[in-house]
Amino acid sequence: MISSLNTVLTRPRQHEFTLNDQLAVNALRFMSIDMIENAKSGHPGSPIGMAPLAYTLWEKFLNFNPDDPQWINRDRFVLSGGHCSALLYSLLHFNGFNVSLDDIKHFRKLGSKTPGHPEYQLTPGVDASTGPLGQGFAMAVGMAMAERHLAVQYNEPGYPLFDHYTYSIVGDGDLMEGVAEESINLAGKNRLGRLIVLYDSNDVTLDGPLNLSTNENAAARFKAAHWDYQLVEDGTDLDAIAQAIRNARQTDQPSLIEVKTIIGFNTPDEGTSKVHGSPLGDHNVAITRENYGWPYAPFEYPTAVYEQFAQYAGAKEEKYQAWQKLYEGYQQKYPAAAHQLEQKYLDTAHLASHHQVGDQVSTRVANAETLQDLAAANPQLWGGSADLFSSNKTNLKGDQVFKPSNYGGRNIYFGVREFAMAAAVNGINLHGGSSAYCSTFMVFSDYLKSAIRLAALQHLPSVFIFTHDSLAVGEDGPTHEPVEQLAMLQTIPNVQVFRPADANEVVRMWKIIAQTNDRPSVIIASRQNLPVLKETINADVSRGAYVAADAANGQPAGIIMATGSELSLALAAKQQLATQHGIEVRVVSMPSMERFNQQTAEYRERVLPHNVRARLAVEMASPALWGQYVGLDGDVLGVDEFGMSGNGSQVAAQYGFTSENVVQRFLSVLRKG
Repeated sequence: MISSLNTVLTRPRQHEFTLNDQLAVNALRFMSIDMIENAKSGHPGSPIGMAPLAYTLWEKFLNFNPDDPQWINRDRFVLSGGHCSALLYSLLHFNGFNVSLDDIKHFRKLGSKTPGHPEYQLTPGVDASTGPLGQGFAMAVGMAMAERHLAVQYNEPGYPLFDHYTYSIVGDGDLMEGVAEESINLAGKNRLGRLIVLYDSNDVTLDGPLNLSTNENAAARFKAAHWDYQLVEDGTDLDAIAQAIRNARQTDQPSLIEVKTIIGFNTPDEGTSKVHGSPLGDHNVAITRENYGWPYAPFEYPTAVYEQFAQYAGAKEEKYQAWQKLYEGYQQKYPAAAHQLEQKYLDTAHLASHHQVGDQVSTRVANAETLQDLAAANPQLWGGSADLFSSNKTNLKGDQVFKPSNYGGRNIYFGVREFAMAAAVNGINLHGGSSAYCSTFMVFSDYLKSAIRLAALQHLPSVFIFTHDSLAVGEDGPTHEPVEQLAMLQTIPNVQVFRPADANEVVRMWKIIAQTNDRPSVIIASRQNLPVLKETINADVSRGAYVAADAANGQPAGIIMATGSELSLALAAKQQLATQHGIEVRVVSMPSMERFNQQTAEYRERVLPHNVRARLAVEMASPALWGQYVGLDGDVLGVDEFGMSGNGSQVAAQYGFTSENVVQRFLSVLRKG
């Protein structure tokens, strides 16, 4: 095992790079400069400084096919510092991806294929949306986990379908983020030897020298987490960088290669924060051109540069074609496995509730039962918890643990690392070939909100399971009782949030999630037992909301809306209103606001007739979003303060969540109307 580059660098080495390679490196630098100057916006410093390491990685090591950017066995590349996007777009252009010179000229323009930070599914060749520092690193860890897992699931003797590497370039800012520390430990613990991270170590951040904010020893930090570590002291030495990557590919540990670079190298303000996030300006660009001996006009690049990049394309094409031939043979010999690998959706034909009307069961238990059934029929489903398997109940019973001795295990022990957990799940789903979920307490969704947002932005089908959903958590008190989290999750664009009322709605919810591949899903589940309701047997959860119980006379005097554990409360209030007050109301279950808002106007009118203005929403969470349904004449029984410690039922009652109070709140609305 090779653990250090230092001894290698003292030996005589044959130079494998030519002057044309250096010309190509400079072309990357100046294409980055040109597009930033043209846009009058961007981050030139790091692209200029780290062009040599990016070029070496992409041309000498990275396997990809620009005509098939989603090839499943390509090496993955994550530019964790997404503000360096100009360099990535330059690499994509010169390597033949569908990123034209016109696209380059429209860098950071409205509607461009080359936005300010890389966006997955927008630009061919971009493997992840990055920009929020640290998350790219974490998603790369997830991709590396996926590669190891799929290799165990699908590789057969003579058919190594999955044997690629995951590479990421990170900067000082990435490694400062807490999610990076979580990810470093997650990768080290799982001994992800096909994960290679190149650290653009330039000792400068946006505000100035790195020593203003940290004096950390990266070598000690990574070695302590069981990473292989190497140092390349000269970030312009292509041979040294190449040798370090070769060394890293020989170790069975995740690897960090620290490459000492100079931000804005060979520019008037090199080595300072002045070149971090602003265009160089005409004067400094002119000096930089002189410093590099670059005589070409903006967006003009010599033919020799394109020829140099093309020189490396042949070997990549050969590897791609060899894999395609391999896969053709695999399909013939292992047709069932190949078919499973190509499935876009999970099989839900067998899903059914384990309970009868009247049973008392928490939705976290009902979710666990449905998850077991789903996993039994879908080997591609796997996931984990942030040290809460026993509480979330999301471990796959009878299955094994994902670990270095058994990467085929489907239960991931993420540890108390909520943010890295969620970002890694995004990385797994970005990788493709399997479906991943994660879980924790709902109140801790705050820790991983940014990863949910990035899943939504990337249209990933990641599943986030949150249990212990309300004030009914009880004795654990206000630190563990979510109040504002539900509204927070519901306001993230392109996320579907489900808060099922009972076991029946849980099953219907999973049938929808299993058929969703363009957005993340959030599951909100109760710890306390809830009755299985006859009103939910035919629940149309796919529409987001439905009439659970209507007025006996077909003419409701008002509407009570509820979700989750409060649906049974609303149904009890309906009964009391009818028997004690002679008032008939409609009860609407709304397990997913997002899906309801996507329905036709005709369907929404059918569920919530505009002429029925006496409306009450009942939900043990912030009332912030219910105004769109109750209107100015309605009311919301919600929670707009933190909870308290005590028996869960008593805490809920203290905040007015009793059938008697629901009745009185509705009568007040009716009188007001």
